Amino acid sequence: MFQNFDDVLVPEDHVSRSYNDTYYIDPQTVLRCHTSAHQAELLRDGHTHFLVTGDVYRRDSIDSTHYPVFHQMEGFRVFAPDEWEASGMDATSFSAADLKKCLEGLARHLFGEVEMRWVDTYFPFTNPSFELEIYFKEKWMEVLGCGVTEQEILKSNGKSNNVAWAFGLGLERLAMVLFDIPDIRLFWSDDERFTSQFSKGQLGVKFKPFSKLVVRNSVIPYKTMLQFEDFPPCYKDISFWINESFTENNLCEVVRGVAGDLAEEVQLIDNFTNKKGMTSHCYRIAYRSMERSLTDEEINDLQSKVRELVQSKLEVVLR
Repeated sequence: MFQNFDDVLVPEDHVSRSYNDTYYIDPQTVLRCHTSAHQAELLRDGHTHFLVTGDVYRRDSIDSTHYPVFHQMEGFRVFAPDEWEASGMDATSFSAADLKKCLEGLARHLFGEVEMRWVDTYFPFTNPSFELEIYFKEKWMEVLGCGVTEQEILKSNGKSNNVAWAFGLGLERLAMVLFDIPDIRLFWSDDERFTSQFSKGQLGVKFKPFSKLVVRNSVIPYKTMLQFEDFPPCYKDISFWINESFTENNLCEVVRGVAGDLAEEVQLIDNFTNKKGMTSHCYRIAYRSMERSLTDEEINDLQSKVRELVQSKLEVVLR
């Protein structure tokens, strides 16, 4: 937990430390929720330019771009005083400008002239902090967070006279844009109708649903797994009176625990507070398989289990 939070200045009351957002093994051990956890160690070892890639884990929403485990790449760059002094800029401005130039160049290299925008944000370990969003499937999607590293991190790890920037890339989200992959769940599929479309080093390939699979020089006919209209979603609503400890992430954990990857989306569709001060939420759960049509019996069984566990685990009152 120290490397994941304390080393990168995450405050004691920050939401990312809560059991609602992070997977705790015990009070002092968590599943890594960002590759920033390795910054301090690498700086202490004397590194000034590095990339760290690894799997990270977060309790999160259920939709086409969120998954409880994904892969992140951390980038870090330290500058010496002579580098920013020669530019005529102050250290922070120089580092921020270099950071944005590098990441815009990366985005154009991967995607061409894709529409992108910078959004000011907050991270405990950088100041100023930014998110880079790319326009994908008719909406803006955040693909990375970044910023100028807090001086306290540098000072604590032997770099008192330096300035630095850092970024964290969500690799699945970059791949979704790069290959036109519509749902993050597909990265966890081992179905050859999906995996056979991609080869090492072929970054220009766009995902295309098709009805034939070539295996060992033979052609095997398939009804495509990935034309989602062939496997329509089934929607089920659940309404309940929430309590003070209720969080949407905890609801999503219950749904995932029951339905696994058959849960495509959980969306709040209505909420209100009555005259007694009680608040009701109504969520719509979309169930859909990427491989086959689900039966009414399956869906009803899943929804029944969800309702039972939502009431017992979250201690809410079903309506």
